[in-house]
Amino acid sequence: MKKLLVLGTALVMHSLLLPAASAQETRTALVPLPSIDDFSRGKDGWSFALGAGIEYETAYEGSDEFGLELEPAGGLQWRRGNDVFYWVGEAIGWRGLRADTWLFEALIGFDEGRAESDSKKGYLDGLGDSDEGFELVLQTRRAFDADWRYWLVGRLVTGGDGNLGLFGVGRRFGEKFDGSGSEVNIVAVFHDSKYANKDFGITAEQSAASGLAATNMSGGYRSVGINYNYRHYINNNWQIYGEALYEHFSSAVRKSPIARGDFEAEVGIGFIYVF
Repeated sequence: MKKLLVLGTALVMHSLLLPAASAQETRTALVPLPSIDDFSRGKDGWSFALGAGIEYETAYEGSDEFGLELEPAGGLQWRRGNDVFYWVGEAIGWRGLRADTWLFEALIGFDEGRAESDSKKGYLDGLGDSDEGFELVLQTRRAFDADWRYWLVGRLVTGGDGNLGLFGVGRRFGEKFDGSGSEVNIVAVFHDSKYANKDFGITAEQSAASGLAATNMSGGYRSVGINYNYRHYINNNWQIYGEALYEHFSSAVRKSPIARGDFEAEVGIGFIYVF
């Protein structure tokens, strides 16, 4: 979802099991996960990277329309040991590694909301533009071992528009500890009624203006999702990265007239230059 992302079952994870790599290389990244930008090269102090990517993605939550979007990449980071403070795009945050197997993260990000114009076919006409605002994101990953081959993940997104949480499992592929390679996460996503109505609810006023049935969403299970991240170091400065995401909505979400599709998906690729 543009808000990501991770869920699973023992059967799926069993199919991913491969012998774990021996930790013979020096760990230069805070954690060796391709989904986490780390431009420090294992050194304390400031680091900076700049890049761009292109994404083909669902136009809005529940849409059956897709489009291309250019996205900036990179960011400014400051590292001290096992703590990294960062600023990237519309988010500022901190992440820290504890006991080699616990990764904590907290960030404040900006939610652009939804505009009627997000639907080129006019499916959102009469619903108005939803409010923009800031969100607090808290996330924890707990690795099964210090090699970060498998982990559990939990995330909470909270703000003025309600709360969303996800819980899942992840698996890293590749032998290096520098943040290159690939990973997959499988998650279950839940939301409270306020957050659900932000994306899929329709008030009486919106119903009268749009012709869509008034809809009041309740909280609970929202979706199951899987996402894949890839990162490759072309040389000491250039990185190529990619991501693919699929989120399948619950039956409760699919009952909303806004949910014209039963899934959300995106795929993207980009390049980053580390200074």
